Amino acid sequence: MPRLSIVVPVRRVRGSLRACLESVLAQSFADIEIIGVADGSPDGSGQLLDEIAARDSRVRAVHLAEPAGSDGRRTAGAERATGDYLLFLEGSHVLLPGALQRIADRLDAAKDPDVLLFGHVRRPFRGLPQESRSLRLLTALGGTDLCTLAERPELLGVAAVCWNRAVRRDFHESGQVPFAPGVYGDRMYALGMLVTAETIAALPVPCVEHRQQRFLPGLDDPEDTVRPHDVVEQFSELFGTLQGAGRFDAVHSPLFELASQQLLETYAEVSRGRRAYVRAVAAFHREYRPRGHRPPAGIAALRLRLLGRGRPAALRGFDAALAVRRRLLEAAAGARAGLARRVLPVLYRLHRLRPLDRRLAVYSAYWNRGMSCNPAAIYHKAAELAPGVRGVWVVSHKAAASLPPGVDHVVPGSRRYWTVMARATYFISNVNFPNQVVKRRGQVHVMTHHGTPLKVMGMGQYPYPAAAQGLNFKDLLHRVDRWDVSLSSNPHSTEAWTSAYPSAVRHLETGYPRNDVLVNATPEQVAAARASLGIRPEQRAVLYAPTFRDHERGYTCRLDLARLARELGGDTVLLIRAHYFHDGSGLGTQPGIVDVSGHPSTEELCLAADALVTDYSSVMFDYANLDRPIVIHAPDWEVYRAVRGVCFDLLSGEPGDTPGAVTRSTDELIQVLTDGTWNSAANAGLRAAFRARFCPFDDGRAAERVVRHVLLGERELLPVAAPEERGGAVALPRQAAQQKEEPQAGDAGDAGSGGHGGAGASVARL
Repeated sequence: MPRLSIVVPVRRVRGSLRACLESVLAQSFADIEIIGVADGSPDGSGQLLDEIAARDSRVRAVHLAEPAGSDGRRTAGAERATGDYLLFLEGSHVLLPGALQRIADRLDAAKDPDVLLFGHVRRPFRGLPQESRSLRLLTALGGTDLCTLAERPELLGVAAVCWNRAVRRDFHESGQVPFAPGVYGDRMYALGMLVTAETIAALPVPCVEHRQQRFLPGLDDPEDTVRPHDVVEQFSELFGTLQGAGRFDAVHSPLFELASQQLLETYAEVSRGRRAYVRAVAAFHREYRPRGHRPPAGIAALRLRLLGRGRPAALRGFDAALAVRRRLLEAAAGARAGLARRVLPVLYRLHRLRPLDRRLAVYSAYWNRGMSCNPAAIYHKAAELAPGVRGVWVVSHKAAASLPPGVDHVVPGSRRYWTVMARATYFISNVNFPNQVVKRRGQVHVMTHHGTPLKVMGMGQYPYPAAAQGLNFKDLLHRVDRWDVSLSSNPHSTEAWTSAYPSAVRHLETGYPRNDVLVNATPEQVAAARASLGIRPEQRAVLYAPTFRDHERGYTCRLDLARLARELGGDTVLLIRAHYFHDGSGLGTQPGIVDVSGHPSTEELCLAADALVTDYSSVMFDYANLDRPIVIHAPDWEVYRAVRGVCFDLLSGEPGDTPGAVTRSTDELIQVLTDGTWNSAANAGLRAAFRARFCPFDDGRAAERVVRHVLLGERELLPVAAPEERGGAVALPRQAAQQKEEPQAGDAGDAGSGGHGGAGASVARL
């Protein structure tokens, strides 16, 4: 009897089923069975299910004789399950790495609750994974205590679907609420299980990636379609069934509010028979409205009242009035926007006549993409050392949603944005502020940059049209002339910035603030970074981080990653991070591969990785602080050097130029990562020279230097600690285990060159 039974309905999922099932089979927790249920899918999904089942005995293929709908497929799978717990996973979704182990551990810790709710992330059809509202709610509620729905009715805010929960099988079999037909058929089941459960536990971490599919009209299965009237019937059946349950009375009111809101939202989808729909909803309200219940205040309450009282004509008139109001508001908003475009520049000029706010600093990173990189490190250190200087971040509308709670921000172009830009004293960014920003006397602009340069930058791009991409060099110099301070991570960078951005700027050789976390990391931080990515202690994690190529459109992977993962085996996991200019790597989920392109912290990925594989990305200079192996995979070096232009010969093989092994093909990389070359004594020596050249100032206090000098006005920079005085080495779990064994072929642990056996590594030893 397995611990977990995962039921996967299979119909029209030919393009996603393999990734779905392999995301389950690749889990570290293996006490499972997978039951795939097909019912004649016309796209060949059933045959693919058979193919995967033939290769792995944990997968059982079930074929139904007749189309059964999603409810029938789920029910058939649950009937054949033998595990302690049931999980339902859609064929278009995937489990995140380490999900099943976390679920199993939480079930054990909670002593086998009836229901375990866990988090998920949502991945739009075109876009990166995003934190779901359900995950935010579970995180806010915490996951330590067992409860009932009556004790925590807020759990009704967790998405009512079957694939974000584990249900104890004997509880499922004794339940009174079955799956309902239609595209929302699992909603009633999910709600019924919550209402009747004696014990509910929560796991506030993402376990499922909900991958939204492209809507294709005409491809919906007839048995999975549902009329709006069916939703009314399903809620009526649910309430009728639950009325006899002992726990229903305690949650009757919040459950009714949820149902009423869903029925109101469904009303908008009714194109025919609206009068009949309103009558059906009114009948539901008369039958199941709690005694003395009042809808919440506001416009929504009035619409709910009209719908619940069965007033279709009044509701139709009210909606018409709302539509007119909406059009008037839109017209007014358009007029205001036009007025703002004319007035805001005037307001900006007026605000520039006011005194500077000596306690205001503006931060931005990566063209307003969010809170990250060197500016974020300075912001956090400023909160500690200079709390009197408040920080405001400039972020886009999209990025604002992902900011941590309590972070003050403005959106470019808004009224407050121009007020802040006019009056702030300090401007801290890793890219330039827009041309329209006027540098006032007394304002201090700090350019932090966002990487040590291998490629030519600034004015050096002039001879490289593919790199310049129409760059206006006159405007560039105008922006550069606003800089007061330019941060440098090493003497090479100081020289490069001086050439690339000729100006009167002062170059501060502080180290990179974003690298402080790498130098100061503790064993607990390293372990947490690995655990968050589902990396087992004994696994080797290899981070592959290629850079952006100006002369190409889109992302081109120059490695056969699937083959690389197969050859390296289950002891190695590949972390793939595409450049932030790309909208993810597009890899999806494959065995042994984790797409971390949307991960918010490059530094956390570096802490988790035993080794780095990159081409020409500046992450190599940051990663060198960790004293872990670096492999340069450069299949197009000659083209890149000719088209983009470079500052030095990365592939020369000379100490200080090349940080480790160099490969040109997938075959070569496989050999380097399997025969010990990746961490050989020779490459450890190259790494030491590279680190000495490019990491001399990174002693873990770079952000403090900037805050003390710029915000607190200290004239002298803090001295840089010598390498031997910096933080102690932090061994990776894999390394700690291997230190008990004899050195393997190719190990550098006894070479006296600063290398370490196994997976490399120290976090802060230079």
